Amino acid sequence: MNLVDIVAMLAVLQYVFFAVLVGRARERYGIRAPAVSGSEHFERAYRVQMNTLELLIALLPALYAAARYWPAVYVAAAGLVYLVGRLVYWRAYVRAPQSRSLGFALSIVPVLVLVVGALASAFAGLRQP
Repeated sequence: MNLVDIVAMLAVLQYVFFAVLVGRARERYGIRAPAVSGSEHFERAYRVQMNTLELLIALLPALYAAARYWPAVYVAAAGLVYLVGRLVYWRAYVRAPQSRSLGFALSIVPVLVLVVGALASAFAGLRQP
């Protein structure tokens, strides 16, 4: 389970890193809070942070639910794919938003695998005597 905890905390730290980048972009492009528009470059950084938050909400419970049924090393590996996917997504989105598909796929597929796998395992477990 330690591996799953490490990956979960790395996902949280990655999100915090993206939030720091948004703060820096606010300063760099002169976007005063609470505004979230006014510079395309700022908006790209902001969307990366918000899109990451949207997936993080799904990833964390999926990690821990899947870890109840699967070996931790497999669950952690799926989480690592998510983390790499988010980095690919970030780099692509800030450069050219239309090129973000690979990063998105590398982020969403592990989440879906964990969710479906945890659900299937949970249902299978309910049928056991």
